[in-house]
Amino acid sequence: MEFSTADLYDQHGDLLASVTLQLQDLGGHTSFTGPIRTVRCLEDNGLVKSLLNSPGGGAVLVVDGAGSFNSALMGDMIAGAAVANGWAGVVINGPIRDRAAVAKLPLGVKALGSNPRKSAKESAGEVDVPVEFGGVTFHPGAVLYADEDGILVERRDA
Repeated sequence: MEFSTADLYDQHGDLLASVTLQLQDLGGHTSFTGPIRTVRCLEDNGLVKSLLNSPGGGAVLVVDGAGSFNSALMGDMIAGAAVANGWAGVVINGPIRDRAAVAKLPLGVKALGSNPRKSAKESAGEVDVPVEFGGVTFHPGAVLYADEDGILVERRDA
């Protein structure tokens, strides 16, 4: 599916929320879209790994890592599992690792940057709850559109 977030915003305006946080394109696909699944975690990628190792059905995983750069929330092994399980993309309010390998995968990845340090694996956090960053609330099930211009999210009432 080809689209432009700028064109989508021009057509749908306030029905879409625009993420103001400037995330880097780190995956092999710079354009991706799908229904949102969420994880809220801090320096622990156990839930991210678990979800991306399950069937994605074209969904986009939005991870709120609270903007912490202390450890990566996804690396090439987990990103590879996301591809194998049919995820469209991952948006992370935090860093990834193995960015050269992740860039070669057919997966949309937007994140704050990178850090080679591993995260904890305790699976602390929450899954499929509304998360908020970049001036947008990401509701599970809402549709996310991402490309080189940024990220738009279908607005949902709380």
